[in-house]
Amino acid sequence: MVLYTSPFPNSFLSVLHSFSWGLIFPCYWLADRLVGSFVPTTYEKRQRADDPCYFHALCIIITTPIYLALLVASLPFALIGFLLWSPLQSARRPYIYSRLKDKNHANGATLLTEWKAAGSGKSFCFGSANVCLLPDSLARFNNVFNTQARAKEIGRRIRNGASRPQIKIYIDSPTNTSISAASFSSLVSPQAGDNRTVNAGIKRTTSMEYKGDNCGSNNGEENREDKGGSGEPHEAEENTCIVPINGEENGHMSDTETDTVNGQARASGPAEPSLEGDAEISKTSNHKQKEGDSGSLDSCSASRESLVKVRVGDGTVDQSTVNNKLLYKASIMKKTSVRKKKHTDETFDHEISAFFPANLDFLCLQEVFDKRAAEKLKEQLHHYFEYIVYDVGVYSCNGCCSFKFVNSGLLFASRYPVMDAAYHCYPNGRGMDSLASKGALFLKVQVGSTPQDQRIVGYISCTHLQAIAGDTTVRCEQLDMLQDWLSEFRKSTSSSSTANPEELVAFDVLCGDLNFDNCSSEDKLEQQHSLFTHYKDPCRVGPGEDKPWAIGTLLDPEGLYDEEVCTPDNLQKVLESEEGRKGYLVYPTSKNHSSSQKGRKASLKGNGRRIDYMLYTEEGLYLEWKVEVEEFSFITQLAGLTDHLPVAMRLMVSTGEDDP
Repeated sequence: MVLYTSPFPNSFLSVLHSFSWGLIFPCYWLADRLVGSFVPTTYEKRQRADDPCYFHALCIIITTPIYLALLVASLPFALIGFLLWSPLQSARRPYIYSRLKDKNHANGATLLTEWKAAGSGKSFCFGSANVCLLPDSLARFNNVFNTQARAKEIGRRIRNGASRPQIKIYIDSPTNTSISAASFSSLVSPQAGDNRTVNAGIKRTTSMEYKGDNCGSNNGEENREDKGGSGEPHEAEENTCIVPINGEENGHMSDTETDTVNGQARASGPAEPSLEGDAEISKTSNHKQKEGDSGSLDSCSASRESLVKVRVGDGTVDQSTVNNKLLYKASIMKKTSVRKKKHTDETFDHEISAFFPANLDFLCLQEVFDKRAAEKLKEQLHHYFEYIVYDVGVYSCNGCCSFKFVNSGLLFASRYPVMDAAYHCYPNGRGMDSLASKGALFLKVQVGSTPQDQRIVGYISCTHLQAIAGDTTVRCEQLDMLQDWLSEFRKSTSSSSTANPEELVAFDVLCGDLNFDNCSSEDKLEQQHSLFTHYKDPCRVGPGEDKPWAIGTLLDPEGLYDEEVCTPDNLQKVLESEEGRKGYLVYPTSKNHSSSQKGRKASLKGNGRRIDYMLYTEEGLYLEWKVEVEEFSFITQLAGLTDHLPVAMRLMVSTGEDDP
């Protein structure tokens, strides 16, 4: 299947489309600004509380006639542009495939070679988020604004979290058996190829080399050259270090030891330069970060503390001291992830994390509706992801029953090469949702090859269902269509047979904003849909019941800018407590309770409305392999930028080879 790298089949149509949109855009921009001026967010209301009441009213009185006059003047041009734009959509392709052009930073092909050296298995990390990148006037109804600046910041935060070294801290204590992930501000990793800092105290599972801003490169080739003929090229796959911390004295050090360790860390060598552009200070008022907020790339901690690397001079630092330094630095820094495995009967780790998982392989986003915002987001994500599929959907009446003004809002980013892609539009959208070409995006990616040169592939699907409450029948119909399209895509893209398998399927993942939860009484039909008999939900016990550790992913828009939740760390702390969740999450609806529960202290069913899903299936995979969930995360890194919590899942594909 040919991947479309441009929206139109030839340059003439592309130029004509750009000309028509140039005629439409002034009218569109003025209308967006005009409507947006009458829909303030809670952040703006608080900012204006200290100003005289008449000042804002005076601004509206002055600007409204100007906007109206310019809007009327631009209408004739917009009409001409629309008459050109609309018929062109019949020739438009359903998506745009973008690949990083800088060969120095591209390493998708390098990742494919890691499977051969992976031995008994390999893990893959998937992320999904609804980022609410609508035109600014519409985004304000969700209490977020400044779409263009938010798009850039969202992209920077995602690549910031995904490109950090992966460190797991295992607490060895008779009173605490939990597992926690090191925060982004507490990461300390040795220089690439310098193994002297890792010995008996630290179990080295893979390379800890930090990938840096242009993470598409991953420096994998350099790492393999450093190792020479060691036969372990797969160690560049993930930057992981498992740090066991002894439970005696709770792992704390005296003040004298603290000063000694910190002094050695400073004397050991200069810090690595910060990420490109990290020195910039964001001017966007709706997501200003406090000093030290590690959730933003603009923060001091993101550029200084969180990206520091330990360098050890030849023969100048005692080995045991270095190990103690790593243990101490990893244990005393500010905690940014809730304890994992509180429920000991669970077979995988789960957490509320202030950052996207390290070494994120695949990312599925929803509500990337604004085309200019999509370009800004793509530009930021390309610092980490080599392959991106965006501007997914149809416009006008092309392939759908009703006129579509905006695309599907779906965006997919991958570190691995995309082999095939397909998009389908849901034809049964209602109300405001019918104006967007909501649908499903299906992708086939290559993640490796066997020693016999058989391709190892994976399937990923991303979707966004009908949003209007009460449209249960519509969503069930869309789930039916989704299953049919999934089966059709698998059949049409498979190039092997059971007798002669040219391809081995490693995983099949479905994610997206399904707009129903597993606890609301109004969503019973969706909860019992046959989709959940084929795909497994790691957070679900059964219809109507989630696992105790699962929390809602829909935030109460009214509280987005409260000081308690406006930063990733603050939001994480709030969501760790039951009372905090009741104050800032939207809860399942029932006949006796409304969906807005802000400030309620009553006992409510579940831990909030979980409408963003990560599903996987074991059907249709290579029979000799086993797929298991290794980790599931609810992420707060986009605090203040969207009204949804991103989710992430790490799958382990076990091949059964080289098992001890």
